[in-house]
Amino acid sequence: MKPNRIHNFNPGPAALPLEVLEQIQEELLDFAGSGMSIMEISHRSKWFDQVINDAVARAKRLLGLDDRFHVLFCQGGASMQFCMVPMNFLNAGRKADYVNTGTWSTKAIKEAEIQGKNIRVAASSEDRNFAYIPRQIEFDPEATYVHITSNNTIKGTQWAEFPDTGGVPLVADMSSDIFSRPIDVEKFGLIYAGAQKNMGPAGVCMVIVRQDLLDLAGDDLPTMLKYSTYVQKNSMFNTPPCFAIYTVQLVLKWLEETIGGLEKMAAINRRKAELLYGFMDSGDFYRPTADKDSRSLMNVTFRLPSEELEQKFVAQALENGLGGLKGHRSVGGCRASIYNAISPEAVEALIDFMETFAKKHS
Repeated sequence: MKPNRIHNFNPGPAALPLEVLEQIQEELLDFAGSGMSIMEISHRSKWFDQVINDAVARAKRLLGLDDRFHVLFCQGGASMQFCMVPMNFLNAGRKADYVNTGTWSTKAIKEAEIQGKNIRVAASSEDRNFAYIPRQIEFDPEATYVHITSNNTIKGTQWAEFPDTGGVPLVADMSSDIFSRPIDVEKFGLIYAGAQKNMGPAGVCMVIVRQDLLDLAGDDLPTMLKYSTYVQKNSMFNTPPCFAIYTVQLVLKWLEETIGGLEKMAAINRRKAELLYGFMDSGDFYRPTADKDSRSLMNVTFRLPSEELEQKFVAQALENGLGGLKGHRSVGGCRASIYNAISPEAVEALIDFMETFAKKHS
């Protein structure tokens, strides 16, 4: 019996590639001939060694990472990284710049301030309710790092190009757009990403850290809050979230072998976004909330003429097999998250519904 699946536009936990889900289903009771589920095998086993090492290798190939970079799997989500980054890098009087582009940037700033770290908000788009990405930013050349959130899931903005920091390494929360496009890794000292938006299920956070930054951490940090612990033990100092890492490995395999890499993935993502924004821009019923030059290719946020219509839109969309279109509770409105696993056909189905709904309610 064919499962009754909808087009899933949820912002996270979000859609996963169907072929990945089918492989999980196929292997669930007997992983790699072990006679056990991936959820039952030891993280010290040869089977899981192959999983985590393959995930690391695929991540490095996809992003073009050399031996200076370590790929780690941590728990606590991206939210744990809000505190771990300054905890590891801002000892001994060091300082950092932060760019505030919305909710997740704000949370990262707060976690650094809680620790009494020396940080400066170098730029912010709060003056216009985070509807844009700041430009022409003057960064402190003596900063240890510059922190950005590459994509704002709630406000629907994204860095189309990463800022020129004058050689200061970027630290980026890429939870919602990692592996959606190629990046220039030379700009980055650390990247972190909760898996549940564009890479896998909830429960694991990928951290990519450059070797030279590991030396900045003091000796007084708790063991599980030091990046060097994860490096030295291949992310297995304690029991890692094995099932989540396994799923990430399958998603990275899908990106490499089915999609054909990040250039091709980026082209698909651009096409989806152009279709959806182009449709909304052709009329005045649907109004994107982000400035055109700052619009996210991952999270399309928009409003309708009234909140009553927005509620009807979300409800009727679900009745038509289009789920997850309600905006974040903090801002309201509507949002279509069109991550890697969302097909162009799903976006076309959404546009067809939007067109019908607008004609009926205009």
